[in-house]
Amino acid sequence: METQPPPGKVPGLCSLRYGLSILLHFCNLAVTAQRSCLNLTMVVMVNSSQPPGAPNSSARLRDSTQGPVYDWSPDMQGVIFSAIFYGLVLSQVPAGYLSGIVSIKKLVGSTLLLSSVLSLLTPLAAKAGEAAMILCRATQGLAQGAVLTAQHELWVRWAPPLERTRLISIGMSGLLLGPFLVLLVTGVICDSLGWPMVFYVFGACGCVLCLLWCLLFYDHPKDHPCMSALEKQYIVGSLAQQAGSCKQPLPIRAMLTSLPLWAVAVVSFAFFWTITLFITYTPKFVDDSLHVDMRKNGLLSGLPYLFSWVTGILTGQMADVLLSRDIFKILTIRKLFTTLGILLPSVFGLGLVCLSAGLYSTVTFLVLANATSSFSIGGMMVNILDLAPRYYGFLKGVTTLIGMVGGMLSSLLTGFILSRDPESPWLKTVLVMAGINLAAVAFYLVFAKADIQDWAKDRQTRL
Repeated sequence: METQPPPGKVPGLCSLRYGLSILLHFCNLAVTAQRSCLNLTMVVMVNSSQPPGAPNSSARLRDSTQGPVYDWSPDMQGVIFSAIFYGLVLSQVPAGYLSGIVSIKKLVGSTLLLSSVLSLLTPLAAKAGEAAMILCRATQGLAQGAVLTAQHELWVRWAPPLERTRLISIGMSGLLLGPFLVLLVTGVICDSLGWPMVFYVFGACGCVLCLLWCLLFYDHPKDHPCMSALEKQYIVGSLAQQAGSCKQPLPIRAMLTSLPLWAVAVVSFAFFWTITLFITYTPKFVDDSLHVDMRKNGLLSGLPYLFSWVTGILTGQMADVLLSRDIFKILTIRKLFTTLGILLPSVFGLGLVCLSAGLYSTVTFLVLANATSSFSIGGMMVNILDLAPRYYGFLKGVTTLIGMVGGMLSSLLTGFILSRDPESPWLKTVLVMAGINLAAVAFYLVFAKADIQDWAKDRQTRL
């Protein structure tokens, strides 16, 4: 059995495991940028001056730099926007299951490459027509869903328990920085080089990162030729007692009756409900409240992502410091950060609609509501790895799917409230969110666990 080297001698920040988390950070950034850049480019891709119903083949050049302009109705734009999310939803469980039985290097690398190539092909798909554009985006959603879900399985082999949260938080924080980067540079690229170049830039960046991934990542640390013997000994030794990936049948019945697992699923539903609400409707709220121009709206809407990115990285550090110094038990840490990440956005959301009266107060509450949601990275987002490392990839896909259902319901209900209630729609929207979050946290605090469940241990077989 592997023994761990003496404390203080193991490489820290300048180590291969941290380098891997940083590489994953940029991969996630690229995937998110490829997904969200259409939200802004659509403004210049669509020709609003032509009468509705004009054939799509009437695409023309607005000028020599902006690129082709298409006559897509608002309904068609909505279908194109949503296509990628259907792909994301459909890929969660299959990708989670496959991540436990196939090479993570090949699975993540191939799907990242597919997403990047489809980004490069997006201008061509737009030229081919609405059907080609929808198919391109839906397929890209399938690929991105696989990247985002399958990557979690690698931490079963690469993340020592005392560094688990910080490594995962560094990788996942790329998802938070991506939207800010898109809002920051997409307009500039569109104005200077034309909207097709946005997809070329982000697609090319994804291809480069895919190449780096294939060169630098190995499925198991013991197989990596560039890792020091000391770091290999540390990682393998710290995980010696942990159940690894499993190729035996899934204990579905035990999973369905596991209250700690349901606790994670419930708070995932609430978390996605909250972040989807802020991501989707922040620009509209800013417009309704402040009546600023589009450029300033984009900046104000993107600013919270920057603070969420910082908070996400710091959260992982704080959680692991509390654990490594034995200040709190791991279950207390998971409950603490989950509670902060779910309830604080509700508190600041209520402040946003009830107390904000100008630019500075609105921006402050928006930043606080978005940034505090990142505390969940130290809680519910890592909790499944505590419960069932053997089935981590599959269960992460399942709980993410449940969360995405919450996100879709949040978007639908908010749109319904905004269209039916002209008096106080934002207050009702936030009150619904706060109620769901409070109920989810209460359930989590009662039933959450942070130790490996019996059905996830080596001796357990499918019931």
